[in-house]
Amino acid sequence: MKKLQGKVAVVTSSTKGIGLASAEILAENGALVYIAARSKDLANEVISNIVLKGGEAKFVYFNAREEETYTLMIEEVVKNEGRIDILVNNYGGTNVALDKNLVDGDTDEFFNIVKDNLQSVYLPCKVAVPYMIKNGGGSIVNISSIGSVVPDLSRIAYCVSKSAVNSLTKNIATQYARDNIRCNAVLPGLIATKAAIDNMSDEFIDSFLRHVPLNRMGRPEDIAKAVLFYASDDSSFITGDILEVAGGYSMPTPQYSEYTSR
Repeated sequence: MKKLQGKVAVVTSSTKGIGLASAEILAENGALVYIAARSKDLANEVISNIVLKGGEAKFVYFNAREEETYTLMIEEVVKNEGRIDILVNNYGGTNVALDKNLVDGDTDEFFNIVKDNLQSVYLPCKVAVPYMIKNGGGSIVNISSIGSVVPDLSRIAYCVSKSAVNSLTKNIATQYARDNIRCNAVLPGLIATKAAIDNMSDEFIDSFLRHVPLNRMGRPEDIAKAVLFYASDDSSFITGDILEVAGGYSMPTPQYSEYTSR
């Protein structure tokens, strides 16, 4: 039997990148996966590909700019399926033009980004957890960032918001462990998604990789495999975990890049 046979999963922003890879791997392992997305057309492309590979997926409308959809998407899934077993909170973002350092960054945008990224976890969890309690348990996987534990020279709002996601993850894990609900976070490093590559120069990528011991960008599949681990019973005795999937970035001595570039 597949690891997630009979389970119902929701993955937010899952028509591309890490969300897409996560949805595909959950479906491959037997879950009925709801593609929570703004575009039904893009979601249907994802669903068609999943079905072609023998999986099962459905569309549920979700738009981060419409706050009520964080709640409505969960309610719709439970109405349709009677349960929710897995929730992957993948949505998150920043504004590269305005999210800079403390002094140069836009103050209003700082608070917008922090609210945006924090509510993207808080609101779906708040609705899903009572249903998971009725189910007898469930697994929540939050996509955070290596930037949540490694201070940066810019993107202060993004880093702070993802640090808050880590804390929220641990609090949810603590508060609902007795209900057999596990909550863990995955912290991607530099991942070769289209969004990342389009927003980074070759010079930046080369510089970044000098600090990554495994010497490559991650792939969405690298994150998806961690999501599968936490979603499945393979991690049944793990909760409140904050897992860096970043190729060893920030692990070595700060002089690492100087020695390896010689």
